[in-house]
Amino acid sequence: MQKPSIPKGTRDFSPEEMAKRNYIFDTIKEVYRLHGFQQIETPAMENLSTLLGKYGEEGDRLLFKVLNSGNFLSGLNSEDLAEGNSAKSAHKISDKGLRYDLTVPFARYVVMHRNEVTFPFKRYQIQPVWRADRPQKGRYREFFQCDADIVGSDSLLNEVELVQMIDEVFSRLGIRVSIKLNNRKILSGIAEVIGEADKITAITVAIDKLDKIGGEKVNEELAGRGIAREAIDKLQPILYLSGNATEKLEQLKEILASSEMGLQGITETEYIFHKAERLSLRNELELDLTLARGLNYYTGAIIEVKALDAEIGSIAGGGRYDNLTGIFGLPDVSGVGISFGADRVYDVLNQLELFPKNFDHATDLLFVNFGEKEADWLLPIMNRLRQEGIRCELYPDSAKMKKQMTYANNNRIPFVALVGEKEINEEAISVRNMEKGEQKYFPTRDIELLVKEIKEASECSR
Repeated sequence: MQKPSIPKGTRDFSPEEMAKRNYIFDTIKEVYRLHGFQQIETPAMENLSTLLGKYGEEGDRLLFKVLNSGNFLSGLNSEDLAEGNSAKSAHKISDKGLRYDLTVPFARYVVMHRNEVTFPFKRYQIQPVWRADRPQKGRYREFFQCDADIVGSDSLLNEVELVQMIDEVFSRLGIRVSIKLNNRKILSGIAEVIGEADKITAITVAIDKLDKIGGEKVNEELAGRGIAREAIDKLQPILYLSGNATEKLEQLKEILASSEMGLQGITETEYIFHKAERLSLRNELELDLTLARGLNYYTGAIIEVKALDAEIGSIAGGGRYDNLTGIFGLPDVSGVGISFGADRVYDVLNQLELFPKNFDHATDLLFVNFGEKEADWLLPIMNRLRQEGIRCELYPDSAKMKKQMTYANNNRIPFVALVGEKEINEEAISVRNMEKGEQKYFPTRDIELLVKEIKEASECSR
């Protein structure tokens, strides 16, 4: 018999792992809500017509396509089968795909529901996405994104707010990060002044890999994409400008003096840095001129976040996309958004041991089962405790004490209650603190004392 398995690049999550993941999701959700974002969800599958052409050539190749239901080969004729041309016949057997990110489906949602939403529309979305990528450490084929987007507003205060939210989330999680900022207009200006304005996409896809493959390989890729050697030479000093953000932007003003678009990008970037200074950010905001993210739909600010104390790729990113809804029939709706890579954030928290201690138990209090009589007496007591927010359970079988205590230890249950004939007669509960090894007696008439004890212990462990 074949052993059960799961597809490469996907994972099962244990109760402990889910508790950790929910800690991340809950932290992000809380910050999103503090800034007035509302939650939506979209289907796992989208029409391929929605997805194709939105992520560039590389993105299109990484789309998971879903075969049409039923006899999917019925749309093919004998010539298609004889030719074996998969690219030509693919659209005949598949017209749907798993979503690659949450931004394009969100743009589609806005267009479809334009008469129901109020602009500016601030939404957040936490759902899985799929990419047919080569699985490796920190890179999965199925992973969660945690997006927040604002559409229907051109104000750069939105970018400032997103930077503030990034800073707040990672401060709460205890991860030191560098928040990198660039602007697609600056990159367009650079392409313009080096004489390759029509090859902006080829340039950005290549230089986005600078920190991964190094300058020499990037130059080789630029040459391979048809960028002239003279232009590549002009590009080098621009990408390696020195100084802080203000100093780099001042140098750029001279370099891009002949590019109206480039100067506009500088003005927008200066605005964001100026406003961010008033926020007393706890993490570094840095201008990175190599930052492009390689995605076709960014038109203004580009944001990427790197962990300072862990070797891993980008753990959050985003940017401005002025014309994304236009390709779905709703022009002139500007948008800007960010996305947290929850799986990579999880890996960083694990690597740096930053998850709170003892927060991952599902049950606060386990009642040992001594028999039917004791169980009958405990059921209303447990109901009262649950109404007070205490997560409690009764072991379902009157098994040996060792087995029940092992269950408590394996499930990290911090308190165990022992209620036998003596406790029933005295209308009390004997409770053992599993971490301290202490045992206390709580009369049921003072059940709030037990509630207080458990809640205080839970707060101290976080």
